[in-house]
Amino acid sequence: MNFVREPIKNWFGFTRRERRSTFILLLLVVLIIAIRYLVPDSQVSLRDITGNTLKAGELSEVSIIENSFSGTSSSLDSIKASRDTLHNASRNNYRGLSKVNSKRAANNFSKLPARHQKQMTDLNLSDSSELIKLPGIGPVLSSRIIKYRHLLGGFARISQLKEVYGLPEETFNMIKDRVFADSTVVRRIDINSAGYKELSHLHYFEKYEVTAILKYRELKGRIKSIDDLTDNKLISMEKAIKVRPYLKFDE
Repeated sequence: MNFVREPIKNWFGFTRRERRSTFILLLLVVLIIAIRYLVPDSQVSLRDITGNTLKAGELSEVSIIENSFSGTSSSLDSIKASRDTLHNASRNNYRGLSKVNSKRAANNFSKLPARHQKQMTDLNLSDSSELIKLPGIGPVLSSRIIKYRHLLGGFARISQLKEVYGLPEETFNMIKDRVFADSTVVRRIDINSAGYKELSHLHYFEKYEVTAILKYRELKGRIKSIDDLTDNKLISMEKAIKVRPYLKFDE
């Protein structure tokens, strides 16, 4: 049995120096644990966390929260209500800061040099070289925009760009805030004096609609407004919205 005990004794045996070191280490561990439980943690108030970002009325709400946690008789409902009050106060402060930051951003933008601000392009007066400066507009699309402008007699609304052949919806969304249409330069047709050929040149009119308008004008006399066309079922309301900027009436 000695040949078994001897290796075990050598394995678990300590020298005097090792026993002393182990005792000191164990004493330090016990001392640290004792300090951890005997010395109380420092208490940080919610008032200290929020600092001066809350107003006086809101600080009183913070006090409610502190009291709700310090009092043993406080109910769960009061704690929840106090928490919601603090959340709302913080959210209101954030909104206030957001408004200030937005106002500052707008002021900074207005101070930028004119060359850095977004330039608007007139769809009715711009040539091909100006149109291709718009994002997504190349030589082909710029040529189609000009051709469609001539066909219409001018753009009355920027939404008419969607009617240009081959112009994607994505491209329209990219340029819609960078273009405008001066409707004062749109070519207008006198509906009471124009003949069949001239009315037929109006892009939105169908031939049967032109024939119906001329027949109505022959029977009833002069057309006073666009309502005469819609009330008598000569054109639809949707068509009236499209052609109204291109017609002159006795109004």
